[in-house]
Amino acid sequence: MTGCPDVLAPARLGPLTLRNRVIKAATFEGMTPGALVSDALIAHHRNVSRGGVGMTTVAYLAVAPEGRTEDGQIWMREAALPGLQRLTDAIHEQGAAASAQIGHAGAVGNQALTGYPALAPSRLVNPLSLKMVHAATRADIGRIRRAHGTAAQMAAAVGFDAIEIHFGHNYFTSSFLSPILNRRRDEYGGSLANRARVARETAQTVRDAVGDRCAVLAKVNMDDGVPGGLRLADSIEFVRLLEQDGALDAVELTVGSSLINPMYLFRGEAPIQEWGEAMSAPVRLGMKVFGRFFLKHYPFRELFLLEQARSVRAAVDMPLILLGGVTDFRSMRVAMREGFQFVAMARALLREPDLINRIGCDTGTPSLCIHCNKCMATIYSGTRCVVTTQPLHTIEAVSPDALH
Repeated sequence: MTGCPDVLAPARLGPLTLRNRVIKAATFEGMTPGALVSDALIAHHRNVSRGGVGMTTVAYLAVAPEGRTEDGQIWMREAALPGLQRLTDAIHEQGAAASAQIGHAGAVGNQALTGYPALAPSRLVNPLSLKMVHAATRADIGRIRRAHGTAAQMAAAVGFDAIEIHFGHNYFTSSFLSPILNRRRDEYGGSLANRARVARETAQTVRDAVGDRCAVLAKVNMDDGVPGGLRLADSIEFVRLLEQDGALDAVELTVGSSLINPMYLFRGEAPIQEWGEAMSAPVRLGMKVFGRFFLKHYPFRELFLLEQARSVRAAVDMPLILLGGVTDFRSMRVAMREGFQFVAMARALLREPDLINRIGCDTGTPSLCIHCNKCMATIYSGTRCVVTTQPLHTIEAVSPDALH
C-alpha cells in the first residue's frame, strides 16, 4: 500500500478541501414533513458531521414537485431555503462540508401521493403502484433540465459546498440510460450517445449554474440489476463521456433500480415484513404475496461493488467515489489502494454516527452494522437504525417564518 492516500487526511474535491476522504452517502432521511427541513433532519446531519465525516449528503432534494417519491420530500423552492440554510450552518459548525443531492424521481415518483403524473422516457406501468407512467415530452425534458440548474443555484445560495446530481437507480435521468425503460426513437433514445444526452445536458446545466462555487458530483449506475437494463460496459462508456465533458468533479458509483430491484444496491437481509408493515393496507398485502420477488436477497460482503467499480476505475482518470460495503478502516485502505479518491458510507453511520472519529482514534475499530436492512422501512417515520436504543428526535417541520 505504499503511496496509498491517507483516507483520514484532508483532500481536494473540485474547489473544496475536505477534512478527510469519507463521505456520508445520500440516504433519504424521512425527516421533512411538509417538504421542509425539520429539527430532526438538522440533528441527524449535525450528529454525523460531529462524528467525523469529511462531507455529509442531504437527500433527497427534488428539482420539481412531481420529482418526489412521496409528498413529504423537500422540493427546491423559496419556502424550503431558510431551513436548508440552517441545516448547512449546523453542518459547517461541526467542520464538515455539506452536499445537496438533487434530482427528479421520474417513474419512481409516487403520483398518488404527490398529485402529479410520474414521468419516464417511455410509457410504462409502475410495478409497485400499478399506475401508468407518462412518456416525457421534449418540453418536459427541457423543463426538468433547467430545474436542475435552478435547484443547484438555490443550494449554492444557502451554503451547500457540493451538488450531487442523481443519475442512478432508474430515477428520471437513469431511466433514459436504461434500454428496457427507454424505447424512444428520437434524439433521446436508441444509441448510448442518445440515451446519455439527458444526463450530459443536465450535468452541464448544473455546472453552468454554480460555476466554481461548488463541487459538482453525479451518482451513476454501473448496473441496473434488471434484465435488459443498463449494464457495466455501457456504464463505462457513459462515464467516459462525462469525463470528456468536464462538467463533473467526481462520480459516485452505484447500482440497482428503486423501481424494480432495490436490494441489488443494499445487499444483506431483505426486510420484507418490516417494509410491508410500513406500507398502506393494499401495498402491505401485495408485499406479503410478491415481496420476495421485489426485495430479492443478495448476500452482503465487504466492498461488494469493488469488482464492477474497478472496471470503471481502469477506464477513466477522473476522481471516483467507492460505495458499497465500506465499513471500516481496512476497507477504506483497500479503496485507496485501488485508486479511488473517496469512499462513501451510509448504513454504518446510521448505527454509529461517530464511527469515523472512533476509527481515527483506533484504526482497528469495527462497524457494529449487521446489514439487516431494517432501517430501509423507517424512511416513513424518520430513517434510523432499529438495532440501536438511541431515541429518535421528535420530527417537527421548521417553519420558514420561525427562521428569520
